[in-house]
Amino acid sequence: MKHPREVLLGAQAATVSLPVCDHYSGVEARMRKSLQLQAEMIQEFGACVFDVTLDCEDGAPVGGEADHAAMVVALAALASDRARVAVRVHAVDHPAFESDMAVIAGKLGRHLSHIMIPKVESIGDVIRAEQALLAASAGDLPLHVLIESPFAVRSAFEIAAHPRVQSLSFGLMDFVSSHGGAIPADGMSSQGQFTHPLVVRAKLEIASACHAYGKVPSHCVVTEFSDAAAMTLAARRASRELGYTRMWSIHPNQIRSILAAFAPSEAEIEDATTIIAAGARADWAPTSFDGKLHDRASYRYFWQVLERAHQTGRTLPPDAQTYFMDAPG
Repeated sequence: MKHPREVLLGAQAATVSLPVCDHYSGVEARMRKSLQLQAEMIQEFGACVFDVTLDCEDGAPVGGEADHAAMVVALAALASDRARVAVRVHAVDHPAFESDMAVIAGKLGRHLSHIMIPKVESIGDVIRAEQALLAASAGDLPLHVLIESPFAVRSAFEIAAHPRVQSLSFGLMDFVSSHGGAIPADGMSSQGQFTHPLVVRAKLEIASACHAYGKVPSHCVVTEFSDAAAMTLAARRASRELGYTRMWSIHPNQIRSILAAFAPSEAEIEDATTIIAAGARADWAPTSFDGKLHDRASYRYFWQVLERAHQTGRTLPPDAQTYFMDAPG
């Protein structure tokens, strides 16, 4: 019998499955703690439930970019095979970009899950980043792209269409500041970013572009890292209202809040398991459950519920767990 992923997922689904949390750190001590926490949670959940992105853009001191990149290479090379480690390099127009890519992609191409390119404005920036990967003999490494300006939002669909791009992230702080004061500071808060029309429009455009091309939309930061309730609410709204399937963390305390908010409920997991099992028994022909008709369109949705449960470390019923033990690839 074919695996549900082979039968059900088509153009409407993301072409890649990523952890729902992308955790950033730019200082060496915090990088080490982040990698250690990732290893501990891999043991806890039996899977890598969040990425660690080592930051060169904001983490490197001015004039110390080369030393910082060398330190990132040394740390990332120590990660286990089950870890998912990425690096955010400098923007393509920064003097350190070419050296970042040559050193980091050149030495870590087989160790990294992806490279994040900040401040991408157009498809031309993506092409330039891809050329740098090829020059570093890291041609298979995916690119994640950070959208941080009104012009970049306008180009989101074209950027998402590029085959090298795996995910688009929204850069809230730079987006707000790029408006010359037209968006008030509250637009960067955990609540205001969900109510200001320009910010919400940008988020929706990015999410729509990603879903159009099977890419992963990654939601922006919540800077109130000590406010667990604000973090949980923002993550839930990003997931349930705006169509995001991934979110940034900038503090270790935010990781579990993101996992919980993006995870389906126990009732959703139970229903999805039952419906997928019924579909499999029917060779994916239409069936009924709880008085409702289900066919491949709804099977696809409920399969994605199970995938999200697996990505967030939820305990799956045996019938569902079997699919992930035997999943292709």
